[in-house]
Amino acid sequence: MPATPTPPPTTTPQTRIRPARVTMQDVARAAQVSQTTVSFVLNDRAQASIPQETRDRIWQAVTTLGYRPNAMARALRQGTSNLIGFVTDEIATTPFAGQIVRGAQDVAWQHRRILMMINTDHQSDLEQEALGALLQHQVDGIILAAMAHKAVTLPPLLEGFPVVLVNAYSEDDRVPAVVPDERRGGLEATAHLLARGHRHIGVVDNLDASMAATLRIDGHLQALTDAGITPDPTLIARVNGWQEAGFDGAMQLLRRPDRPTALFCLNDRGAMGAYEAARELGLHIPEDLSIIGFDNQEVIAAHLRPTLTTMQLPHHEMGRRGTLALLGTEPLPRGRTLLHCPLVERASVARPTAPRR
Repeated sequence: MPATPTPPPTTTPQTRIRPARVTMQDVARAAQVSQTTVSFVLNDRAQASIPQETRDRIWQAVTTLGYRPNAMARALRQGTSNLIGFVTDEIATTPFAGQIVRGAQDVAWQHRRILMMINTDHQSDLEQEALGALLQHQVDGIILAAMAHKAVTLPPLLEGFPVVLVNAYSEDDRVPAVVPDERRGGLEATAHLLARGHRHIGVVDNLDASMAATLRIDGHLQALTDAGITPDPTLIARVNGWQEAGFDGAMQLLRRPDRPTALFCLNDRGAMGAYEAARELGLHIPEDLSIIGFDNQEVIAAHLRPTLTTMQLPHHEMGRRGTLALLGTEPLPRGRTLLHCPLVERASVARPTAPRR
């Protein structure tokens, strides 16, 4: 009869003991100095006459012991936490507008600040909770950023607190706000088409009654007027939505007997739909039809064929300028500061090849 195999020895996993938190007193003991001396060195008290050899010994003890100061306690003592609150309604989940976050983050790191970001998903109750939590953490200031260029009402909780608005503004202009110059962008987009010889320009408005759409169309109409062209309201197709709306709006304009030679699409997703409409009608871009967009969503504009000429929304610059203003490095006046939306010229615009019918 075969022998019964001996079971493996029972082992008890070693209990992981969390090391006790290293205190400033531990650092003082290791460096053989007083706790007050350690505090002066760690807080860089320039007026304290402490020899360099003592300072080096303290920092060596800090490194060896792995000491980490209590950030909250230091914030209470010094009145600053080196934290910046960043509250947004949606942009943290939007790839192209995430450049606002990148711009803010770049400045924060350069100035040894930590960005604490909260995405509220348009929930006002969550925004209130988020702001309350940030204020409890002694943040040095708060950036309120919006996905869409719009007016916002400042929460009473922030009264008297350092605040900068990004891609948004308050109606009473109480605080600094950094927003894109949408009107100038619309003017320059149309001026670019006019400079290429287009005089019959359609507009695909798939942003409905948004602030961005209103200002971009205002700029478009101004460019036409400046060029001595009487604006034709029937050349503006308003269809609310994204790519599908761009397709439908472009179809409305391109099926006209006097179809436009160029389309100004109020965003790149609408321009994508306009490309599809042109293909369905057998039109070649830019030979038969020029198209210009707005936003410069790289994932769209640089990969359409032909690549899309468009206006760049200054997302990164908005985040950068807003954070610099909040830190006081480059202060901004109260109210709106307009940032230029530069033209990004690619391959979708050319001179019209035939006179308009």
